Amino acid sequence: MIQVEHLRKSFRDLRRGWVHAVDDISFEARPGEIVGLLGPNGAGKTTTMRILCTVLRPTGGSARVAGFDVATQPELVRQNIGFMSANTAIYDRMSAWELVGYFGRLYGLTEQQLRERMEAVFTILKMNDFRDVLGAKMSTGMRQKVSIARAIVHDPAVLIFDEPTAGLDVLVARSVLQSIEQLRELGKCVLYSTHILREVERICDRVAIVSHGRVQASGSLAELRDRYNEDDLEELFFRLVA
Repeated sequence: MIQVEHLRKSFRDLRRGWVHAVDDISFEARPGEIVGLLGPNGAGKTTTMRILCTVLRPTGGSARVAGFDVATQPELVRQNIGFMSANTAIYDRMSAWELVGYFGRLYGLTEQQLRERMEAVFTILKMNDFRDVLGAKMSTGMRQKVSIARAIVHDPAVLIFDEPTAGLDVLVARSVLQSIEQLRELGKCVLYSTHILREVERICDRVAIVSHGRVQASGSLAELRDRYNEDDLEELFFRLVA
């Protein structure tokens, strides 16, 4: 569902010259699995996810999402992808139901399709008890669930989550993780970026560890622990990104 091959992205900086934010990254993510994209700040994770979401164009290499090329078929990629980050905005004057419906219409769903999808999504994410609550009055947990709902209302095959639990308390973060695990059970392909390693241990089927714009290692946690003879994920992570 996600195929990244020798992906590159360079920027021109007035003081530093050419900066290689992404430098020959390759990995894949398949349906029905959660792949963790891990790395320190500045490693190239966010740039990679922005390329996959068609916000940025790659300098070199290729990336395909749901079979479509991000550079030459961006509209088809956007139809098959859902994106959520910790900074996803919620409109204060719209209810949960109104906001999710608004984004569903942007994706071109008919009113009948939209109604059916919204009923299903609100049930899956357990949102029916606050469907009429305005954004200004939502708790943090409610806002995060609405962000997930707007990302999946068009039933995309691929989902990208960029630090979706950043700044959340333990209970809210747990609820968000449970929602993401449910999406995996529905056969979605999920790319998940986080700095919280215990979340990686809990939900990720495989990981790609990125540093200096390159993938330093990839595989299941069991494979990486065996390959590097290191049981502690934090120690393994620091060994690979140092």
